Amino acid sequence: QVQLVESGGGLVQAGGSLRLSCAASGLTFRTYSMGWFRQVPGKEREFVAAISWSGSRRFYADSMKGRFTISRDNAKNTVYLQMNSLKPEDTAVYYCAADRLDVEFPGRPDEYDYWGQGTQVTVSS
Repeated sequence: QVQLVESGGGLVQAGGSLRLSCAASGLTFRTYSMGWFRQVPGKEREFVAAISWSGSRRFYADSMKGRFTISRDNAKNTVYLQMNSLKPEDTAVYYCAADRLDVEFPGRPDEYDYWGQGTQVTVSS
């Protein structure tokens, strides 16, 4: 049974930082591309970042470039999202997702096969 468990969310002031983690189990992690998405109530899920299985390719939504960094540790079956210079508009539930194929369309939710339950990030002004 595949499980993706996010952690590291919370409340932070604008300009602060958070590091999200997503621990994977039940799959051969090193062969999966991984992505982060976020969602606020009433809106569609929004692409944040993605990383290929080897970590050699990384993709970011334009609004996150320079502020967010995605990384992975295949030995720990974990993908990370370092978020710096947070803004109130970054407030959302953040989800990690796993793609059994090498990432081709990182921004498309239907690219991904498995999803975590999400972790809340709240940025106060």
